[in-house]
Amino acid sequence: MTVGYISGAYGIQGWVRVKPYSADADALLGARTWWLDKPELRDVEMMQAKSHSGDVVARLMGVAGRDAAEALKGAVVQIARSHFPALSDGEFYWVDLIGLAVENMQGESLGVVSDLMDNGAHPILRVAVPAVPAEAGVEADSKAAAEILIPYVDQFVKTVSLADKKIVVDWGLDY
Repeated sequence: MTVGYISGAYGIQGWVRVKPYSADADALLGARTWWLDKPELRDVEMMQAKSHSGDVVARLMGVAGRDAAEALKGAVVQIARSHFPALSDGEFYWVDLIGLAVENMQGESLGVVSDLMDNGAHPILRVAVPAVPAEAGVEADSKAAAEILIPYVDQFVKTVSLADKKIVVDWGLDY
């Protein structure tokens, strides 16, 4: 599962700085094998890692020197799901929510979860609204498909069903 990306080098001895996608980086710190997608998807042994100013800095096998670490900038970091801590009922990993259909309590489709982001107070669902096809004789809207941002809090997110691949929200089409 994707857990972050390498944002650059850390120091001069080949350590990399990783921006985790979650505030809880325990899975990233505990996994001994990481998969990187740069230059191609491959597994790399993580030799040492620690939290540092909200990021994770790590020393990886075969990455010697700042230039080698800098060459990995932008690489996506993945780890095996088995390294993730168990969740309580009603808790979900962000990656499990991406791709779920979102509809409101009236049964109207709002779109599909394309991503999540954290604004510091709470996560926000980024819902991609499907583009409306142009009707015959009517010029298509020039702007790209819209995006709806829905705070991921109990007030708005009513149910999440991974089995049904659906999230029901208290959110109107006109918000």
